[in-house]
Amino acid sequence: MHPFRKFIQSYVVVSDSDWEKIEAVLLRKEYLQGEILLREGQYCQKLYFLEDGFLRYFVYKKDGEEATKFFTIAPYCFTSQRSFTSNNPSTENIQALENSIVWEMDQSAAFDLLELKSWSEFIRKLIQEVQFYTEEILLELQNKTAEDRYIKMLTESSIILQKSPLKYVASYLGIAPQSLSRIRKKFYSSRRS
Repeated sequence: MHPFRKFIQSYVVVSDSDWEKIEAVLLRKEYLQGEILLREGQYCQKLYFLEDGFLRYFVYKKDGEEATKFFTIAPYCFTSQRSFTSNNPSTENIQALENSIVWEMDQSAAFDLLELKSWSEFIRKLIQEVQFYTEEILLELQNKTAEDRYIKMLTESSIILQKSPLKYVASYLGIAPQSLSRIRKKFYSSRRS
């Protein structure tokens, strides 16, 4: 079974005829580690499915430093949501942190497929899920320390810690790499005690 169909079917049932229409508009691409899929200022005209790989969303701060917003772990759908839905320039960059296999669909095709009940239901559920994750991240930023968020990553998203350079994890947590080193040292020494 196609990996994207398998992913969609984890949300909704997709008939063979609906899948044929979806598959017809997909294009397979491979991105190398470090490659930028979308740059800030570009218009995002694609809906993507990450079959294999690991991605990072980041922005440039006023001082020119990079700030990691979040990560995408395969298998999952992604896009620059604001740019994709409103046709505005992207405010973020999307980078492959390892060699990645991505399926791309043009914006017009993604919107045309909304006529299919299965696709429409899938997109609705996916948007709800992304909104939930976004709200959860914002709530954690307001109510949890960087140390608390790091410990949660260890238990719930350890794959991010395995795959991402620590400087990106620190940036995601909103702290300096040195602060992350102290948090990690404290955490592991308390576990040994």
